[in-house]
Amino acid sequence: MPTTSPPVRALIAEDEVLLADALSAQLQRLWPGLEIAGIAPNGMAAVEQALALQPDVLFLDIRMPGQSGLEAARELADEWPDKPPFPLLVFVTAYDDYAIQAFEQAALDYVLKPANDERLALTIARLQARLKETNDRGLEQVLARLRGLTPAATAPQERLRMIRAAVGNQIRLIPVDDVVYFEATDKYVNVVTADGEALIRTSLKELIPQLDPERFWQVHRGTVVQIAGVAAAQRDDAGKLSLKLRKRPEMLAVSRLFAHLFRQM
Repeated sequence: MPTTSPPVRALIAEDEVLLADALSAQLQRLWPGLEIAGIAPNGMAAVEQALALQPDVLFLDIRMPGQSGLEAARELADEWPDKPPFPLLVFVTAYDDYAIQAFEQAALDYVLKPANDERLALTIARLQARLKETNDRGLEQVLARLRGLTPAATAPQERLRMIRAAVGNQIRLIPVDDVVYFEATDKYVNVVTADGEALIRTSLKELIPQLDPERFWQVHRGTVVQIAGVAAAQRDDAGKLSLKLRKRPEMLAVSRLFAHLFRQM
């Protein structure tokens, strides 16, 4: 008896229930062989469900509470196992033409919401063609595309020179030059120096534009390190990359998204 190929499975991440249900119904009507494996209400749930369900296609709303679609895609790329292939990404967006051009240049498809049948049918045709090219779904290509999707440029900010951070009941003044690395926690950022730690109420996303990008490198979604304080980068037996610091005993994990920063020159 001839074997039948398994159905293509998709996961939708959309915080507006009506839009999520409408897109699901539209996809099933235009692509009868598609199975909607689940609908995630936010970016964090999208990462969790995608890792559990391992869909072939992931429709990600760009703007969701807590974690954007782009942030979810980056986290998912960091956490994705070696097999099966990484899902094909489609961003669902209400962005303007400038942002759409950026998505096209990064070789990721997009759908403007609310989606119309003609545009969604074109996306489906592209997905069906790409699904046949399994060797084009490598994680390295996905990571390269995600690196190309940077947030829209904002007005340049003055670089931080001094940080006011809480240490117990005191406010400690820490020169930025003394910081070894910044690490995001649930609600704060931990400022780590050679001789101690302190907390600030600024998110890492808000902090990064205030740092000199030549000196401070993001190496993980929750970690920014002063590169002059890194002594070496090394891989373990599983291939995971970590950084040895000059003035701290702990090792810092480097995510897949930023591992290219430490390739041999």
